[in-house]
Amino acid sequence: MKFHKEGYASLILVLVFSAIITFIAHFFFPSFAIAHWFAYLVGAFLIITILQFFRNPTRTFTQGENFIISPADGKVVVIEEAEEPEYFKGKRLQVSVFMSPINVHVNRYPIAGDVVFFKYHPGKFLAAWEPKSSTDNERTTVVVKHSSGKEVLFRQIAGALARRIVWYCKEGDKASQCQEMGFIKFGSRVDLFLPLDVKVKVKIGDVVKGSQTVLAEF
Repeated sequence: MKFHKEGYASLILVLVFSAIITFIAHFFFPSFAIAHWFAYLVGAFLIITILQFFRNPTRTFTQGENFIISPADGKVVVIEEAEEPEYFKGKRLQVSVFMSPINVHVNRYPIAGDVVFFKYHPGKFLAAWEPKSSTDNERTTVVVKHSSGKEVLFRQIAGALARRIVWYCKEGDKASQCQEMGFIKFGSRVDLFLPLDVKVKVKIGDVVKGSQTVLAEF
């Protein structure tokens, strides 16, 4: 189990805050053990929360030329035909994965290929399960072109708690299946827009693992 590099700043802030409240408890309430224990418990809770949120477990990847792998851990909340207005400007099969604060928040490429489109959109912070979060929230749009010529679009979408989306890709990059491409902090969602003729391998409510669960096949 590794600690993700995106979490170091948050961990330092929590450690400093924990040290401050512990100092205050001992300095201003030297004879009140309950104040000391309260400071210890708050500090421990915050540190454990940060450590679990930014964990980056070692994974055995599921890979295949025709597989479309889940780019994130979470629960499948949408499987439906939908209009994709930004890039495809037409109907595609949308599969959405909701990531709760307890999930691993590393995002990975669902297929191998060429990154042919990338765009960052500033926006709102609606709850990630809200339908309008796909178009109104802070988000990125990434399109990877498969060796067959088929394209997969996926979006990192900020949620009510997520205040920062991180990405490590740009147009022209070569994407490797299951390679890390970004991170979303504190609860979020990933939408995928797939060709209509893919074979879906999951159903709504399924719990999926990034880099391991096959969402669909070409």
